[in-house]
This record gives sequence, C-alpha cells and structure tokens, in this order.
Amino acid sequence: MTLSRRGLLGLAGTSGALGAIGATSAGPAAAGTGAAAPVTAPAAAAPEATAPDVGRVRTGFERLAADGYGVLAGQRIGVVTNPTGITADARHLVDVLHADERADLVAVFGPEHGFRGTAQAGGSEGAGRDPATGLPVHDTYGKSGQQLADVFTAAGIDTVVFDIQDVGARFYTYIWTLYDCMRAAALAGKAVVVLDRPNPVGGRRAAGPVLERPYASFVGREPIALAHGMTVAELALLFNGEFLAADPVALRTVRMTGWRRDLHFGATGLPWVPPSPNVPTPDTALAYAGTCLFEGTNLSEGRGTTTPFEVLGAEGLDRRWAEAANALELPGVWFREAYFTPAFSKFTGKPCGGVRLLVHDRAAFDPVRAGIGLLVTARRVWSGFAWRADHWIDRLTGSDRVRTLVDAGAGVEETAGDWAAGLERFAAVRERYLLYP
Repeated sequence: MTLSRRGLLGLAGTSGALGAIGATSAGPAAAGTGAAAPVTAPAAAAPEATAPDVGRVRTGFERLAADGYGVLAGQRIGVVTNPTGITADARHLVDVLHADERADLVAVFGPEHGFRGTAQAGGSEGAGRDPATGLPVHDTYGKSGQQLADVFTAAGIDTVVFDIQDVGARFYTYIWTLYDCMRAAALAGKAVVVLDRPNPVGGRRAAGPVLERPYASFVGREPIALAHGMTVAELALLFNGEFLAADPVALRTVRMTGWRRDLHFGATGLPWVPPSPNVPTPDTALAYAGTCLFEGTNLSEGRGTTTPFEVLGAEGLDRRWAEAANALELPGVWFREAYFTPAFSKFTGKPCGGVRLLVHDRAAFDPVRAGIGLLVTARRVWSGFAWRADHWIDRLTGSDRVRTLVDAGAGVEETAGDWAAGLERFAAVRERYLLYP
C-alpha cells in the first residue's frame, strides 16, 4: 500500500459512504460514447451520506476518494485544476490520483494562471509535461467550442473532472472555464464530473447586476448575477439546465458535506490556497466582487501590494475619499484612509493615496454595493477619475448601465435599483439549482 492510498483510506474512514454523487439520472458516459443522460436540475440527487460531521467541510474530492473513485470507474480521465485542487492535508489531487491505481488519470488541463499557478492575470503556462507526474498538461486558456473539444479528443480522455476553488464573482474566469469545458465536452462526446468546493464568501444570496448578453465575454459568458452566491457544482447544474439545454453535457456533481450557505471560508476548516496571484486570502475574495470594478477605471485596484483588492487609490487622492465613502454608511464595512506604492501594475513605484476596506460584519456586507459606493465617491472627490478607454467596466458589470448612471451622478441606491428586477429574476432561477441549506 502506498502512502497516497493510506491517506485516501483515512479519508474514507471519516467521510463514510459517498452518498449523493450529485444530480444525475445516469452515470458518466461509457468510454468514448457520451451516452449518459444529461442533468439539468438537482432534484434527482440521492440522499446525503449519514456519516457524522467532525467539524469541517468535506470537499467533493474527499467524498470521491472515500468512495474509491466509483463514479470514475473504467474512465480515462483528464483533470481541469490549478493549485487550489488540494486535499485536506494539502496534497494536490493530481499527485494523489496519479499515485492511485484505482484512477486512470491520463491528462491535466490548466486554466488562466496555469495548472501550477505560475502565470499572472491574462496569462497561462501553455502546454507541456508536469515535472512531478510526467502527465501531459494542456492549456485551456483562450480556447472554447470546437477548438477545446479537439483538445479533449486529442488527449484521449472519456471524462473531464473539474476541481478549482472559485471566489464567487461572475468575472472570475474559472467558472467560465467550467462552462467552456462543459460545452466542449458535449461536442466531443465526453462526460463531465464537477468536484465541489465552498463559495469562500458564502452563498446566502446573489447580488449585483445580471449580465446582458451583448456584453458577454470571458469575464461573463451568460446572464448570471455579479456575485452569484453559488458553488461551482451548483453553477454547473445551472449552466447545463439554462444555457446548454439545447446540447447538454453528461454531467455529474460530487457534493461537499458540512457546508452551509452562511459559512465564510474561515469556518470551513479547509486550507486556503490563493486561487490566483492577486487573491492571497479569503478576505481578498470577500472584497473582490466589488473592488475588482476598479479594473475598469484609471485607479489602482491594489495589484502590486500585499493587499490587492482591499486597498484602492491613485496619485493625488487623499483622506477625502475615505471620508466620503464612510458618509454613505454602507452596512458591514468601514473605509480607512490608506497610502501605498504598487510594485507593479498601475502607478508602479509611485505613492498613491486611497482607501482600505475593513469589513466588520460579513453577514451585512454587500461587496457590490460597496464597490458602487466607492466608484460614486471617487468620481466626486477626485478630478482625475476616468473610466478605461475601452469601457472595460461594461464587461465587468455586464452592461453600460452602471457607467452611465455613475456618470449621470446617481448614488448607490439608484444604481442598485436599476438592476433589482433582473436580480430578482435570476434569484428565482438560481433557487432551482441550490444543493445546500
């Protein structure tokens, strides 16, 4: 027995039987056939496992391993993952799967930033061999549709396994890597298995504007809310049922146990691995859905500092921005006057003034409203404020409405009121695909 297998058997001892593999009416496709029945809603899921909870969340991979990879039996698998695809004791699932004869792992697929996470925003590691396992690594970044389907076919796989930690924001590209992989797998006659992980900011509600399709891009393929409040398995079910229904993929999801919608990542008992270079902590993820909007402006969003997306600013800004933002009395957050010098990205090497977000009540905090409040007040107090010339803000928010409203002098409530009807419609659709209380 290898060390890897002893670790997996230990997981089996604490997790019990796999229980609900996820919403499906049939197993994954037989090798090369794509014959499994597609899944579009979670109602068909089997009951949850009854093993006692021992104080932390069990990820989808842990439950898969505890079942001896039964859902993958007889399949040649390729894994879409990055440094976040780890076990509870911080081993990478690719290393674990490769060392276990019960799983036939033949390929790895890397998203933005790469499989081992060496690339910055907007980059990837390309194709090659993983030095740790010798497995071929294929690059998915920038590929979709038939091009990505051809990659899956050339890799010689039957099933695509997805295991990446998301951060809960529509413009974080990993969920659209999942979407593109599902669509490509359907074209190639492959099955998809999604291993679930927590939404690190919780999942009590959706927030923010819903994407309008004319503004679709890789930071938002389909009409979902900016802060979707879902896990990746729930999103996979929604994608299959709402957006890929004309050609759904043979889909299975492996749920977590122990996760509730009110849990912040720090309460899960799981180790945090930065899902991308500029999301170093769960607190970064908490702010990200609002402060990433500053990528659409000429202000720094904190890249090149030790607290990206928690500090914002520019040359020429001072304490007046924090004062104006605090005057909005937004729930759950204070804004502190801050000064920083970015080591790279906007304002490299130049002292900047601005704000730091201090979230004091996670349950009350709405990151999207906070982001809008900061846009509104930055425009009011700093004469140098400008949108990016390419109107990237429209891609981030999902339409031109936020930009035009802020330019017209609208406040937070008026801007949020503009997206309220679309958010209500999305919330009703979202409810049908939720897997956890």
